[in-house]
Amino acid sequence: MFQASLLDADEVGVNPLGSSVRRVPLRDGAWVDLRPSWITGADTLFQRLLTDVPWQAGNRRMYDRVVAVPRLLAFYREGMALPDPALDEMKRLLDAHYAEELGEPFTTAGLCLYRDHHDSVAWHGDQYGRGRHEDTMVAIVSLGTPRPLLLRPRAGGPALRYELGHGDLLVMGGSCQRTWEHAVPKSARPLGPRVSVQFRPTNVR
Repeated sequence: MFQASLLDADEVGVNPLGSSVRRVPLRDGAWVDLRPSWITGADTLFQRLLTDVPWQAGNRRMYDRVVAVPRLLAFYREGMALPDPALDEMKRLLDAHYAEELGEPFTTAGLCLYRDHHDSVAWHGDQYGRGRHEDTMVAIVSLGTPRPLLLRPRAGGPALRYELGHGDLLVMGGSCQRTWEHAVPKSARPLGPRVSVQFRPTNVR
């Protein structure tokens, strides 16, 4: 059961970035940027995406069998229309804020629907494509029920935990995809649904 934020507005809007973004340096040249409550009316947007996105179940091969991906997916390639005008505005503001540092725009949007506490994503880095060899960025907007996003260094060490939901923004940059891993774990307690929107540059997945 989804529980809306008591502080959220009904009208959807995307707030400026600028000095509201807080950078957290990590080891090995990685960093994360945080902007809590980036989206106004985030719970309204969450409900729109639940309805309007053509969510699909995925499969993956694990050893000698094919298993269901424990979340629903949608992917918007470069040039495809995004499912809501708010996502176009997010991309516009991200492109403007990170233009000098990233040197290119965000071009794709991947969406994940975590239906309940059983859905998850295992430890990984976004290393399909250039992320395996180059510094890049992945911007994540979290809508709906807060869930922890965990980060841990590949070389070993304690994990960091960020509770993201209700329109929070987290951007992973620098060497983060190569030198760190991230995950959204299952939960032992019941949780409502969450939508994660991930913006990436070309040939990063």
